[in-house]
Amino acid sequence: MYTIPSGLARSALEAAPDAMIIIDGSGAIRFANRQVSSLFGYAHDEVVGKPVELLMPERFHAHHIEHRDQYLGNVRIRPMGAGLQLFGRRKDGTEFPVEISLSPIEHEQGTLISAAIRDVSDRKRVEAELIRAREGADHAREVADAARELANQAREAADRANQGKSRFLATASHDLRQPLQTLELLNGSLRRLPTSDAVAEAVTQQGAAIAAMSRLLNALLDISKLESGAIKPEPTDFAVATIFEELRREFAASAASKGLEFRVSAGEEVAHGDPSLIGQILRNLVSNAIKYTQRGLVSLRSAHSPEALRLEVLDTGIGIPAAQIQYIYDEFYQVGVPTNSSRDGYGLGLSIVQRLVKLLNLKLEVRSEVGKGTVFSLGVPASGTRIARTLGALSDCHAEQRPIGAPRVLLVEDDKSVRDATRLLLAVEGYQVTGVATLAEALRHATGGNEIDLLVTDYHLANGETGTAVISALRESLGTHLKAVLVTGDTSTAVKDLPRDPFMRIASKPIQADELLTLMRALLAA
Repeated sequence: MYTIPSGLARSALEAAPDAMIIIDGSGAIRFANRQVSSLFGYAHDEVVGKPVELLMPERFHAHHIEHRDQYLGNVRIRPMGAGLQLFGRRKDGTEFPVEISLSPIEHEQGTLISAAIRDVSDRKRVEAELIRAREGADHAREVADAARELANQAREAADRANQGKSRFLATASHDLRQPLQTLELLNGSLRRLPTSDAVAEAVTQQGAAIAAMSRLLNALLDISKLESGAIKPEPTDFAVATIFEELRREFAASAASKGLEFRVSAGEEVAHGDPSLIGQILRNLVSNAIKYTQRGLVSLRSAHSPEALRLEVLDTGIGIPAAQIQYIYDEFYQVGVPTNSSRDGYGLGLSIVQRLVKLLNLKLEVRSEVGKGTVFSLGVPASGTRIARTLGALSDCHAEQRPIGAPRVLLVEDDKSVRDATRLLLAVEGYQVTGVATLAEALRHATGGNEIDLLVTDYHLANGETGTAVISALRESLGTHLKAVLVTGDTSTAVKDLPRDPFMRIASKPIQADELLTLMRALLAA
């Protein structure tokens, strides 16, 4: 008889936002979390013990049995049916598109298969909307070329389409942040629990998938904010070496994992511009260089030209054909990747780079030769100021420390799945956590004689309440400068324009578990 997960592992599976099932070699369902009932409409007892084919359309039954037997002959962590359209079937007979990730679990009585099932109906609608928006823009360009008299009308239509797409992306990104934040926090909890090698590998792969989802979401958000005008440059003098050192730390491990040499060289150059946005440009260029380089070198270097500093990213990768260079800044375009094929990334990095270059009024040049590599050269204004290099003072923000004396944390989050996942992560780390959903509940806890060392609150709460209101109300009630972490997925300037508060830190969703814990430790120690 197979053993069903218990204890914290079972709690984590039950708290997962995805439907999770475990099946044996015969295809019988041995475990199903509560999301399975929510997604498919079956009661728990109607699923456990039944063939897994119960959850899929009848037309897939015969092929699924064959594919399952093949998988058991070559078990490994992978998505199910890569490149295929997969569908689930509810109890009422309705069908919906799904993504399924398979993970083997070695058991003394045979191999079990863990399957995470996600309803991707919303994402399919997002993709369809993006395709329609792209097709509309293409049509607008054709109309403009065909009739000069209609050019103004076409531009106005394109502007309206862009504004609608920006609103759509902002809304979709906000809605996607909550389940993604839940997944990241649950993954952080599982990484901290003792488990078998097979489960640890599954958790690692899950973490990689969550990171990929976060990158896509952040890219969509960046485009949305750039198109809506929410990003305003804040130019200042900065040491080029400081940005280069941050990028070296960020990408050294990624380059080494591919066997690449990552060479970073900078002198005493001081540039003038927005260091955050220029760093984002270089970050996208370095990430692309590592992705498209299979062997050899990726180099980040600075050089002088008569007019400005040149910040260059060089690689010995596949290169870009001359005929394709004009398309590399288009959204979702990737060099050498056929349509509908498996993709590494989403083709949004250079689109973001182009928007940032235009926003900062900089010049970006590219030189490339197929089979030999590519050089991107960013021209940045030089400054006459000299800034002392303080790279040695950069701290390692990932130092592993556990809280001392079990600090008492009040968590205010109206989304139950995010609240439960955050509470589980903090409990595993040794914090004493109380979770509430509203300002009134937070005040009752604070005035009930309960001590609070740190407040962690979401920015947008139910019924129009905000995290800033929670912070203000608790500080007034307690008569202290209560330390607080404000977690937000807001893409507007409302959060950016908040007054500086030495007792508060702001974290953007989806925040990684390690980053949240590091932020909390630093604030508690301040």
